[in-house]
Amino acid sequence: MAEKRIKGFSKLSKEGKIEWLVNNYFDNQEQAYKTLKKYWNSDAKLQKLHDEFIENTISNFYTPYGVAPNFKVDGKMFTLPMAIEESSVVAAASKSASFWLERGGFRTTIISTVKIGHVHFIYPGDPEKLHSFFESVKERFFEDTSSITANMRARGGGIQSIELRDRTDAIDHYYQLEARFETCDSMGANFINSCLEQFSKTFTEALAKDHRFTEAEKEVQVIMCILSNYTPECLVRAEVSCPIEDLDDGSGISPEEFASKFARAVHIAEVEPYRATTHNKGIMNGIDAVIIATGNDFRAVEAACHTYASSSGQYTSLTHCTVQNGKFRFWIEVPLALGTVGGLTTLHPLVKFSLEMLGKPTAAELMSIVASSGLAQNFAALRALVTTGIQKGHMKMHLLNILNQLEATEAEKAIIIDHFKHNTVSHSAAVQKFCEVRGIEKSEVGIKKS
Repeated sequence: MAEKRIKGFSKLSKEGKIEWLVNNYFDNQEQAYKTLKKYWNSDAKLQKLHDEFIENTISNFYTPYGVAPNFKVDGKMFTLPMAIEESSVVAAASKSASFWLERGGFRTTIISTVKIGHVHFIYPGDPEKLHSFFESVKERFFEDTSSITANMRARGGGIQSIELRDRTDAIDHYYQLEARFETCDSMGANFINSCLEQFSKTFTEALAKDHRFTEAEKEVQVIMCILSNYTPECLVRAEVSCPIEDLDDGSGISPEEFASKFARAVHIAEVEPYRATTHNKGIMNGIDAVIIATGNDFRAVEAACHTYASSSGQYTSLTHCTVQNGKFRFWIEVPLALGTVGGLTTLHPLVKFSLEMLGKPTAAELMSIVASSGLAQNFAALRALVTTGIQKGHMKMHLLNILNQLEATEAEKAIIIDHFKHNTVSHSAAVQKFCEVRGIEKSEVGIKKS
């Protein structure tokens, strides 16, 4: 086997990278080549586009792309694109959408669309002097970034405010320039970071020339200039509500009992972090799937949502529920910094497809759609938990994964799926039924044909 250390890997051709990789890490090199190339797009131009999204690309990693119809959001009908590998998620979102379609749909409120960035710096001098200096040069930050912000201002966005923050309570001599931005329909990361870097330059150059400061005080150390993915001022609320009696769906539980158990399940997630983590994970199933399908940054959204869930000092539920005066109300409030222009939105064919399917939404409209997806997913999960249990529906959706792992034929799948329409699904039971249908012993399962 060859040496696994390598210099200049990024300079190798795509074929060169693959050759080095399979020679170093795979016993069956021919099969490794086949696996990678099987997922290449037959359209060379499209494959080149995907190759250039990231570095050191050697293949594509497919994620299923599904759709969830019947979402009524603020009076408009949508079919949501969802890119996710987990079974049950798309089905659950669709089921919730259909349920609430008959009860008024999802209603949303955009609370704010402001994003935040910081220049983090160390200043060893007099705080009062620094604050006075900041106020005297504040307008220059706007002036010196005017060429950067021109296009954004023309679209109604730009820099909203700049403030000096004293954080010396946390770290000695630590301060921030904290700026708020409106980036309209773009996520705006590059725009924000470019502004912040200019703020840093303006700040340090002006301070160096100011006679009020000693030479020691002019030794300002800028640590970094970067937007924050925590966006508590880029906030959306989505909710559903109906009279309690309208919750009757024939599940065998009375609407009153359902509403009571549902609200208590939400309350448990509000006070118990162990439950809140799983509760919010389900919410993010619905959110992330649409985020990915529309070319947005699901890691940034995840980080913001979980930070927001911890903003009270304890990690808690992102959704809330009340049952009062004969009315059931269920809502979510989440920070979602999204974009519908720029980045992958103009490059990735399926992202463009997703946005067109959604009616080419603005960033604010996409916030409403995504929040509704998260709320729908959470409603479906809690509805199952307080009635039939989560595993009944999930395992039936997971059955196909089990049968694919067993390499069942289509005819075998049909027989086994029909069997489990009236029987409890488990991995063991699925394997047992597969063996019965194929006429083999369990000990033979997993033996590959040569």
